[in-house]
Amino acid sequence: MKHTSSSESFRAIARDLATKFAPRAAKWDQERTYCWDNISDLTNAGLMGMTLPTRYGGQGASWLDTVIVVEELAKACTLTARIVVEANMGGISAIMAYGTEAQKEFVAPYVLAGDKPAICISEPDAGSAATQMTTTAQRVDGGYVLTGTKHWITGGGVSKLHLVFARVLDKAGEEQGIGGFIMCQDAGNGMDHDGFTVVSRERTMGLCGMPETTLKFDDVFIEDALVLRPPSGFKRGFADLMNAYNSQRVGAGTIAMGVAAGALEHAKRYLLEREQFGRPLAEFQGLQWMLADMDASVHASRLMLHEAAQSRGPNGSPFPDIAMAARAKLFASEAAIKVVNDALQMFGARGYGSDEPLERMYRDVRMFTIGGGTAQILRTQVAGSILGIRTPQTRGGY
Repeated sequence: MKHTSSSESFRAIARDLATKFAPRAAKWDQERTYCWDNISDLTNAGLMGMTLPTRYGGQGASWLDTVIVVEELAKACTLTARIVVEANMGGISAIMAYGTEAQKEFVAPYVLAGDKPAICISEPDAGSAATQMTTTAQRVDGGYVLTGTKHWITGGGVSKLHLVFARVLDKAGEEQGIGGFIMCQDAGNGMDHDGFTVVSRERTMGLCGMPETTLKFDDVFIEDALVLRPPSGFKRGFADLMNAYNSQRVGAGTIAMGVAAGALEHAKRYLLEREQFGRPLAEFQGLQWMLADMDASVHASRLMLHEAAQSRGPNGSPFPDIAMAARAKLFASEAAIKVVNDALQMFGARGYGSDEPLERMYRDVRMFTIGGGTAQILRTQVAGSILGIRTPQTRGGY
């Protein structure tokens, strides 16, 4: 697949940064700390907010440009790659697509300065069934009051910008639909919301430097100017807002593929260096076939993700096609788990220990069949696209 010169220049920047990030990756994992040093490097390189239009200070990069950068970074540090995805796709892209001019001008400087926006959808009792969320936004004079709890919020406690999804109620308490609300928690600039609390942080299996938190909103006031109003309005606007998630899914799938590509590189090196029974492991046909299958999986994942990144949904959507994004993330995330697992197997006990990065990569990559749409939900979406029907999961069915 041919890439533009801008894509290749982005790749070169990312590869250069990856050489810095690789030695640091174990530190963020072992200490469970956010990679602020890497954020500084990303900001200086212009990779935070690279998809923002140039008039807001970004580089106007495409989804494909971002995918190319994310793959290179994920080979070295999964945590850093995930931050780049969320600083260019998902929540920030929803604001740039549907926000007012004032909203875009408000959020852009934060992202360009290194902030990773937190998208707040999931709740303790509303994960895959996102429309069952109970967080509400009650209409009051001058804005809305948010009340509820969000769970598994990526970046909670380090992110300043938040895009909070909530059920919108009018002043009489009648439901209007689901909307998005931009909340900025930045005490240094006088934006310290009363009622907002980071309740707890999960102790995760992988991506240990990324906070996954429970956030509580106890009558948090959001002014009218920071209400994100999708084109279809509150009643049907949730679908508009979730369309932005198609770009995030392509990004998440790319992280998984990039981790797998990095594992493949480690496996190739080890097979050429390591000798057993008097000859290099690379000469054993069983391992050669494993390596070939790993390479095919990574290559197929890359092609699907690039295809999805360059696709567009119907009716002039600026976001990738929902079925292509779901298919690509589904395939890439599941393939990556097997590729990394097979690479670790080639290393034997050495791969199981922390002297090699594979045990960390294995823990990191496991989350990508869960977060951002489980493999099962993605299969349902793909099947619905194939059949041309809605595939509801509720007990009432059709």
